[in-house]
Amino acid sequence: MTLLEEADLLMDRLPGWRAEIIGGVLTVTALPDISHAVVLTDLMRHFIAADLDGQETEVIQRIGLWLPTGPDDYAIPDLAIVDADIMEHQRENNCYGPEAFRLIVEVTSNNYNNDLRNKVAAYAEAKIPVYLIVNRKHGRVHVLTDPAAGGYDTHRVHAPGEQITVPDSIGAKVTLDVAELLAAGERKG
Repeated sequence: MTLLEEADLLMDRLPGWRAEIIGGVLTVTALPDISHAVVLTDLMRHFIAADLDGQETEVIQRIGLWLPTGPDDYAIPDLAIVDADIMEHQRENNCYGPEAFRLIVEVTSNNYNNDLRNKVAAYAEAKIPVYLIVNRKHGRVHVLTDPAAGGYDTHRVHAPGEQITVPDSIGAKVTLDVAELLAAGERKG
């Protein structure tokens, strides 16, 4: 059985869970908590207010990204800004080619090391221009740009009290308040 077949089998057995294959390693993640969802909703509001959902781009949650890191590798980012013609980039296993992705967002959960290590290398290999991590574990927001072999050449870590201007290569200028994002990630359900 291939890793892809094994992932599909696990998804049948664990509805609502997320399976990803990164660097040839199958990872299964439980449903996130409500705070995780609140952060994503807040980010979507900012991106939609900047007109990133419509003509040239779309703001989409949990869309499959086909990765160049292995024959069955794929990830399901929490949030992405993609080109509006995303449907023309469909690959295998209901995943889409990385060339259509402008930004990926991950909000950390219990598996935060996956977001901070494995996905950094995989998204850089896929040449995702901007990778934003809301690191709830350590109370920081990471903005990674300039994908290169093994990672990103630019990795800025932002603390509460700082404002982040997301690179306008995503299609618009968007400014985010780090404290706001982290506070949303601390809400209890």
